[in-house]
Amino acid sequence: MTSRALWFAGFLRVAVLATAAGGAALPALAQESTNRVATKTDWAIFAEENPKECWGVSSPKESVNTKDGKPASVRRGDIRLFVTFRPGTGAAGEVSFTGGYPFAPGSTVNLKVGDKSFELFVDGEWAWPQNSSDDASVLAALKAGESAVLTARSARGTQTKDTFSLLGFTAAMEEAESRCK
Repeated sequence: MTSRALWFAGFLRVAVLATAAGGAALPALAQESTNRVATKTDWAIFAEENPKECWGVSSPKESVNTKDGKPASVRRGDIRLFVTFRPGTGAAGEVSFTGGYPFAPGSTVNLKVGDKSFELFVDGEWAWPQNSSDDASVLAALKAGESAVLTARSARGTQTKDTFSLLGFTAAMEEAESRCK
């Protein structure tokens, strides 16, 4: 497992434990959490001190699920697009996406912002760019864009298309990064 995958597994365990303790889903957790430090339009900013890490996160404005080209009713967990800053590890803007289901093994997630497309690599329910150089390219596109569309395939063969608003994205990233210097 890569260091990113290990971090995400730990992050997911914290989110699941907090969710179980609070009896609420991650969206409610994010709204009630004491570590939520700001909101910038469609993006929430969180900060933790030990270890120091800050992140911006958003939920999709629209989700479309299809199977064999037809609309499909499916159960999905939390769907989130994250950008994380962890000064202790040198992470300065790691992009990640959780689709709320296990991605098809060996598949990738397509992230499209305007006319730019990026390939995110999957591990279980998480996807992210291959390296920090790719993170930087994705961040630049997200800062310049109006929306981000993530298209993926589940382990069960369902095609998903999640559209995220980028209103407030740049301000949220500036806030998260400044809190994690």
